[in-house]
Amino acid sequence: MTLSSATKLATGHIGLNVTDLERSLAFYGKVFDFQVMAEGKESDRRWAFLGHDNQLLVTLWQQSEGTFSPETPGLHHLSFQVDSIEDVNNKAEILRGLGAEFTYDGVVPHGENGTSGGIFFADPDGTRLEIYAPSGADPAAAPVAGAPTCGFF
Repeated sequence: MTLSSATKLATGHIGLNVTDLERSLAFYGKVFDFQVMAEGKESDRRWAFLGHDNQLLVTLWQQSEGTFSPETPGLHHLSFQVDSIEDVNNKAEILRGLGAEFTYDGVVPHGENGTSGGIFFADPDGTRLEIYAPSGADPAAAPVAGAPTCGFF
């Protein structure tokens, strides 16, 4: 079965494995203002569904050990769009208060002299995350000349 050209696809939600559900709930709640839509609290099956306005966006599953590895196939990074560079900078302040690890200092353009850009950081398990705005970044040299940065190239 193939999709017709009229079929519209959209990302439903993102599921992430985490090592400590409580720690991840605190992080994602504080940074992204996610509300817990549903939660499983059994000792061997801990999970949470997070979102906004009854829209599921991220699910967390406490079923892993170690930290995120960019050297293995799978997720490269997870990106969230906000309305403005001011929103990006506000999220950066929250992240600094949480002691988050940033890949670069400040807003990074998505390409050489681009005006879209964002901040690139890791969650408590090392999963690479981005918060960006589609415009408003100061045109500047990208961290990797001639390549899309996505902050983690």
